[in-house]
Amino acid sequence: MSTLEKLPVTVITGFLGSGKTTLVRHLMQNPQGKRLAVVVNEFGDVGVDGEILKSCAIPDCPAENIMELANGCICCTVADDFIPTIEALMALEPRPDHILIETSGLALPKPLLKAFDWPDIRSKITVDGVIALADAEAVAAGRFAPNVAAVDAQRLADDSIDHETPLSEVFEDQISCADIILLTKPDLAGPEGVAKAKEIIAAEAPRALPVVEVAEGAVDARVVLGLEAAAEDDMDARPSHHDGADDHEHDDFESVVIDLPEQSDPVELVARIERLAKDLNILRVKGYAAVTGKPMRLLVQAVGARVRHQYDRPWQPDEARQSRLVVIAEHDDINEGAIRDILAAATEAAE
Repeated sequence: MSTLEKLPVTVITGFLGSGKTTLVRHLMQNPQGKRLAVVVNEFGDVGVDGEILKSCAIPDCPAENIMELANGCICCTVADDFIPTIEALMALEPRPDHILIETSGLALPKPLLKAFDWPDIRSKITVDGVIALADAEAVAAGRFAPNVAAVDAQRLADDSIDHETPLSEVFEDQISCADIILLTKPDLAGPEGVAKAKEIIAAEAPRALPVVEVAEGAVDARVVLGLEAAAEDDMDARPSHHDGADDHEHDDFESVVIDLPEQSDPVELVARIERLAKDLNILRVKGYAAVTGKPMRLLVQAVGARVRHQYDRPWQPDEARQSRLVVIAEHDDINEGAIRDILAAATEAAE
């Protein structure tokens, strides 16, 4: 690539647990000859996604090409974090052919696109495209409003009533900003669920968007990279609930980090994480657990009451064997004491 050419950047957005990290990992391992760099922006100060990606780095996307920005929205920290990170990636030798930005599941994509108008980088990079991932099962179930049928009925009865929740606004803003939608976990949704999810997405999209079903992040890089959308020049076609606002808030959501001792029974820990969703309306849990007698670290990823866990890598000799989980929910649903009580009970039950 000539240094005079703009470096293409793909923004990957999507709700909590929609499969963004799985997609990035697949693209890293199947880059179609492109040398990739990755920026991961997480919500909460435990860098789970960044560590997952670094653990599967390959020559076309080595570990030094993977940068993590934790506990801060990159569109809110442009000068301090975002610009220096992009400049550091552009200065790498050899220079990347393409940068992937995995946003937090709580991020609004349009303010991030505005960051690309920053004078220091506008002449050097372009937004090749915005990819929005949507969990087919969750979308089909209407989880972006407490009761979709009741909300729809109230809207029909009174156009002045707005019953949208913050979650629905995040989802709608991500869809509205996208150039292509990846509908993930279609196997869990089934044919009827996939069809329903596509209907919902079509109703929310401000224009016709391609929707591609993707399982386990397996999509051809040629489908999602090289879109040449120049999204930074196409802002008016990407409406947002927050258009006209000078800033955007993240106060709707909050995270806490819970440290736990070694766990003797991972099944009991999973049961307690499931209970967080059911009893406390927790949206997302992710992190690691140390399991007694196991040389490998247990990776935990939960979306609502759906929990996935697997041993991802051996504990390093200089690492403390501890369990640490990031718990994310809407602001009013974060009760740190209650969260700690439920998770600590997993240790007590196992003992």
